[in-house]
Amino acid sequence: MRSFANLDVLIGQVPGAVVNALLTVDVGRGSEALYRDQLPGLLSQLANRARVASITASSAIEGVVVPDRARADRILAGRVSHLRNRSEQELAGYRDAQDYLFQSSWRPLNSGLLLHLHKMLFAHTAGPGGRFKTEDNLVVDRNAAGDLTVRFRPVQAADTPFYVSELIDRYRHEASAQRHHPVLLVGLFALDLLVIHPFEDGNGRVTRALTNALLMEAGYTVSRYVSLEQRIAETADLYYQALLDSTHGWHEDQADPWPWLGYFVDVLANAYRTFAQRAAADRSDGSKQDRVRDYVLNHAPLVFRVADIRTALPGVSDPTIRVVLDRLRREGAIFPEGLGRGATWRRAVR
Repeated sequence: MRSFANLDVLIGQVPGAVVNALLTVDVGRGSEALYRDQLPGLLSQLANRARVASITASSAIEGVVVPDRARADRILAGRVSHLRNRSEQELAGYRDAQDYLFQSSWRPLNSGLLLHLHKMLFAHTAGPGGRFKTEDNLVVDRNAAGDLTVRFRPVQAADTPFYVSELIDRYRHEASAQRHHPVLLVGLFALDLLVIHPFEDGNGRVTRALTNALLMEAGYTVSRYVSLEQRIAETADLYYQALLDSTHGWHEDQADPWPWLGYFVDVLANAYRTFAQRAAADRSDGSKQDRVRDYVLNHAPLVFRVADIRTALPGVSDPTIRVVLDRLRREGAIFPEGLGRGATWRRAVR
């Protein structure tokens, strides 16, 4: 809320380093539609990997870790009916919250959405979820000797519903006005929500999950394919320091948002660079896709199997073959016959 009180003054002049990072972000955003059209197989693989990485990393930032990787994967896939401990329960809860935002129509953004996400986060535990904090809280650091240092002081519990509602209203107004870069608005929303700290527990996870959703709503969908949370976990010290530097003076409307916004935009720019690198690597395999296409259209039997392509084109992976077959099917050049291992394909008569 505080960051949106005098937005033109607060972020009216964007530092050069942030401008450059935003340029990388916007160029990356412009390429997303092209990748969706040309590399559907790659994007499906990246989305599956990013989902697992995001849920695992965002949970690990808060100390929620399931050491058995195979079991963690089964939990994320929804194949575990009995959750053994608190970490497994919270991992499953974050899975549910993120999947809700990625796979459902979650709009509109309002206080009820935040409460619903929080309820999902703790739905598998015995703890209370889906309600704002009832007691004042502090965000602290504990050193090796056990001494506590106050990192920042959130708003009082009694004021939390008002601050959350006001933040959402101001964010939605500024997002509609389109006077400032949407990525900066999402970053400020995340900063203010973390300072408000509306819940007794789970504030970071709710904020990170919601940040992905708001970025996607603004047209920046890279978090579907590259995990922002994983990058944050890899740079956790910078993450916490940037937050700390931008919370000083927040209650007095004297905070400097640029340490946090600089970090936030950098994480997003890094994700787009990673996305472009992975797409380029897949495109370098384009000659193999061309070979598959040529074989299917010009050399394969009228009715053929995937095994025929493997034999004719050793060294071409099954995912590459499937990408080409799917594309040709959508073009109407081939159509499947049968199901399962014995399935065949037939070329359309030209």
